[in-house]
Amino acid sequence: MSAESSFIILFAIATGVAILVRHLRVPYTVALVVVGLSLGGLHLVEAPHLTKELLFAVFLPGLLFHAAFNLNAREFWKNKLAISSLAVPGVIVGIAATGFIATMVIQLLGLDTAFSWKYGLVFGALVAATDPIAVVSLFRDLNAPARLRVLMEGESLLNDGTSIVLLTLILAFVAGVATSPGALFIRFTTIVGGGAIVGGVIGYAASRVFERVDDAMIEITITTIAAYGSFVISEQLHYSGVIATVTAGMICGNYGRRIGMSASTQLAVQSFWEYIAFALNSVIFLLIGFEVSPLSLVASWAIIAIAFVAVLAGRATVILGVTLLLQRTTERVPVAWGAALTWGGLRGALSMVLALALPPDFPERPLLVTMTFGVAIASILIQGISMPVVLRWLGLVDTDSSRLAYDVAQGRLQIAAAGVTEIERMRSAHAAAPDLLDSLKQRYVERESRAREQLKALHRERQSLSDEAATEAVGHLLMVEKSELNDRLRQGLMRHDAFSPLAADVDARLVHLRDGRFSDPAELLASKDEHDSKLKPD
Repeated sequence: MSAESSFIILFAIATGVAILVRHLRVPYTVALVVVGLSLGGLHLVEAPHLTKELLFAVFLPGLLFHAAFNLNAREFWKNKLAISSLAVPGVIVGIAATGFIATMVIQLLGLDTAFSWKYGLVFGALVAATDPIAVVSLFRDLNAPARLRVLMEGESLLNDGTSIVLLTLILAFVAGVATSPGALFIRFTTIVGGGAIVGGVIGYAASRVFERVDDAMIEITITTIAAYGSFVISEQLHYSGVIATVTAGMICGNYGRRIGMSASTQLAVQSFWEYIAFALNSVIFLLIGFEVSPLSLVASWAIIAIAFVAVLAGRATVILGVTLLLQRTTERVPVAWGAALTWGGLRGALSMVLALALPPDFPERPLLVTMTFGVAIASILIQGISMPVVLRWLGLVDTDSSRLAYDVAQGRLQIAAAGVTEIERMRSAHAAAPDLLDSLKQRYVERESRAREQLKALHRERQSLSDEAATEAVGHLLMVEKSELNDRLRQGLMRHDAFSPLAADVDARLVHLRDGRFSDPAELLASKDEHDSKLKPD
């Protein structure tokens, strides 16, 4: 099977899974891994291998740039101490704790007497990077605290780079390359700092181009160049490509978007990168499942269980240390949040690819690969599926019953209105006697009236519900405006020079609505044309 055919089949499978999980309360990425494991075990589909070259050339830059582009720099800066503590010293402590625990238990049980603490450090570095994709979307769906999401996403963006650099240094140490702690520190700082500089230069240059060009297609292309170009150039210079792409993404998403992107371009760029992230995540999580043999995992269950517990214990050690460190600062992390961060520290594709990239003759390579694969699969399945239960148990989910009551009342109103509409259609088609239709319509009208009264009462009880309803309604109306403009242009009923300012005005109002710049969203329906201006900072 050709590579092209394989990817088409993978996208078809991913689409089917995406449609299915809309009706199930299962994280999309977890479902993809389960499907990949099933199809891979049955050998029904021949998928490409998830290699380091494929991950670094295709998947990692795009996923990192999308996440960094959408990360709010202000929120990141407010939590800079917590995020940096988790992503740098936290990674170092996590590697040491995980390696020590895994080595001690393996040797104590006599599972592999050759597995020394050096190989324990390698294992700790392989699984040091967290992959929160499977749980961050759950945080949003369950209305978990926004700052908790910022901590998890910010840590993940940075610890990818630090874990790769530390793994490189540890492998050199295990191989017997003589070096001092000072030299290791200098090399680490050089690799990370060099990546940040490369990403900063490219991100700033891209932002200045945004300021001088007002063309969505060109600006989308520039963001693509920034994402992949910063990664490639940094790697060519032997710096951290991960750090470079994250830096470029944050600059483009915060500085570049603010000074140089019109409202229309912002929406176009946002839509483009959301699709890229969806496509890349779909394929990569399927490939994780295809890469693993379920039978081999079952055969090595004991050592995988030890590795999984060691990773959790190492993660708990890091979170506890950071929580205590920040206890008396403005970035204090609540205990419940610490538990959520511990359980939400999933491992994913990066760990598996780094394990596969170990030299073929590296001592204990088969065991390290088995442990890493087992931990990645176990964390995605066990932690990913149980995360909603854990968040509810920790009290981090918005359990206000008025939200459910509002949705139920809204649903009752909609189905009653649909009944009235259908009765009028039946009346026009003479499908039933008029007296019967009048009687049935009266019942639906009464249901409509009761549902409206329930909604009014809920709006009075909780103002946020009314605000959400207004935002949704205005957003829907603005999209109707945009659709009408597109239809008229496509049918030749409007000239392009008339369409452009009107479409730009609608896009500007959509951006204002998304950013929450109006206390009353209805004001956006009467806003003036803003097609000839860029969005400026508040």
